[in-house]
Amino acid sequence: MPKLTIEGQGEFEVPAGTRLVNALTKIASTDQLHACGGKCRCTTCRVEFIAGEPSKMTEAEQATLSARGIDQQGVRLSCQILCEQDQHIKLISRLEGSGRADQGGACAEAIEPEPQWVEKS
Repeated sequence: MPKLTIEGQGEFEVPAGTRLVNALTKIASTDQLHACGGKCRCTTCRVEFIAGEPSKMTEAEQATLSARGIDQQGVRLSCQILCEQDQHIKLISRLEGSGRADQGGACAEAIEPEPQWVEKS
């Protein structure tokens, strides 16, 4: 099982193929935001990779990051990433201090929209 290390939170064993957003909220019990319910529309599920950033991404993630002008090195959308290898991340979009009433709606087990994979540029 891949190991997910979250800065300031600890290390967690995650079943391979788990969506990162679900690993963060269900397994690690963090207050990671996901306002659109994991559908790659809002960018509130952003995380920063310290290590283990996947080399591929969905076309939807690429388009959403580009449209929002989010081009920081290592910043990705947790709703569009599968835990397939060890990953070390920092939470950068959390409920605490956000002013939101809740983290967001439940996220499906499968990536939405249906992923079309591309190499990360």
